[in-house]
Amino acid sequence: MMINEFIQYLQYEKNYSAHTVLSYHNDLNQFALFTNNTFEKFHFETITSTHIQQWILNLMEANDTARTIARKISTLRSFWRFLLVRKYTQQNPTLKITLPKTKKPLPAFFKNSEMEKALDETFLTPDFESIRNHIILKLFYLTGVRLSELINIKDKDVDFSALSIKVLGKRNKQRIIPLSMDFCIELRNYMNQRDTTIQSDNAYLFVLNNGKQLYPKYIYNLVHNTMSGISTIHKKSPHVLRHSFATTLLNEGADINSVKELLGHSSLASTQVYTHTSFEQLYNIYKHAHPRAK
Repeated sequence: MMINEFIQYLQYEKNYSAHTVLSYHNDLNQFALFTNNTFEKFHFETITSTHIQQWILNLMEANDTARTIARKISTLRSFWRFLLVRKYTQQNPTLKITLPKTKKPLPAFFKNSEMEKALDETFLTPDFESIRNHIILKLFYLTGVRLSELINIKDKDVDFSALSIKVLGKRNKQRIIPLSMDFCIELRNYMNQRDTTIQSDNAYLFVLNNGKQLYPKYIYNLVHNTMSGISTIHKKSPHVLRHSFATTLLNEGADINSVKELLGHSSLASTQVYTHTSFEQLYNIYKHAHPRAK
């Protein structure tokens, strides 16, 4: 079936993550099930824009959000582009379908003062676990890496002579992120303590007390539990640390294109969502410089 071929294309040619591939697969299976139950047997050659519009109405009646519906329409568009490129069809019923307007929530972020407090609280004792957790939080905040990137960093990815770290981002895209001298010293101290405290034969930078590689839930709990007593924002996840990194850089006057490269964004539009925070900087400039604003 063409859906399975498309899914394999996403997996092996586009190198999409397992989570993304599953999302595409679920969307297409849901659409196929709807057309089978509502019309005739699903076949991409017989699908028209009317079928898709009926599916969208069904999603709206099921109280799917505009954002969810937009994602599912994007899945259909990608599927039909694939069919056209592979010459499996000559028609594209998604061309007449418009995406519903969605309101993008502004990214939440931790204040600098909150991050300083979090880093202080994770470094109260000199045991291995405290030092590791402190370094993890600091690396998130200083580099803006994604959770999946952090847990897959290996010792060989750290270049102490160049004061940098290499991370493997989405679609296997590598990027180099600079590190400060002070943090490199802390990082080397952590690695030395890890090697003398933990018995491990894997090459990952961060390991559990039993020597195994860290897993996403552990990192999520670390960030959530640390920030729960410090910040009042609703969501306290590793990705908010990424938001905090970008927000801090832009508020301090960093060039948005440089921030884009540090974050590993393929599109500048992804980085521009953080520019709302630069209003803090603009307001302060206005307040101190304009005679009528004082």
